Amino acid sequence: MEVNNININSEDSDIIESFINGNESAYNYLVLKYQRKIYWVIRKMVLDHDDADDITQEVFVKLYKSLKDFRGESSFYTYLYKIAVNYSLNYLKKQKKVTERTKDIDDESYKLSSDDALQDEGYDEAIMKKVLTEAIKTLPEQQRAVFNLRFYDNLNYEEISKIMKKSVGGMKANYFHAVKKIEEIIRQKRLNGTIN
Repeated sequence: MEVNNININSEDSDIIESFINGNESAYNYLVLKYQRKIYWVIRKMVLDHDDADDITQEVFVKLYKSLKDFRGESSFYTYLYKIAVNYSLNYLKKQKKVTERTKDIDDESYKLSSDDALQDEGYDEAIMKKVLTEAIKTLPEQQRAVFNLRFYDNLNYEEISKIMKKSVGGMKANYFHAVKKIEEIIRQKRLNGTIN
């Protein structure tokens, strides 16, 4: 594919090929295409805007350095996602205390699916968002990562397994335990009258 034909709507493989063939500006299209998505993947894990912003930059620096080694064994987005999750987990491991959210995530829409166990007719969505966010903060890093990847990003267990470099069974167990913990927190808050 010719360099001039590359744009943000081009296939990832064409953009990567153009970059590998010497078109340094092709990398910018990948950044434009995926920066916001990757930021939100990271933000849901580390919770703080500034930290998520810094980690997003680190992810794209890593991508720039490693893009020529991308072999296409998985989709490009899975490859990039994996880098983002690993950087986020490394960040969380370095933190000795539980990360506190400095402000609510206004731009992200946390919609609970109708078939989800957390759905309740007549619930106050703002309160449920807050309770869900607080519950997610209590999860161990790996369970938090798996829950976010499955619940918010709708990845299947095989994709999560590749990203986390763990067995599919282990990822299913992590998600199961995360959901049970979140359900228990919500149940306790309902019993305490914190939510209806």
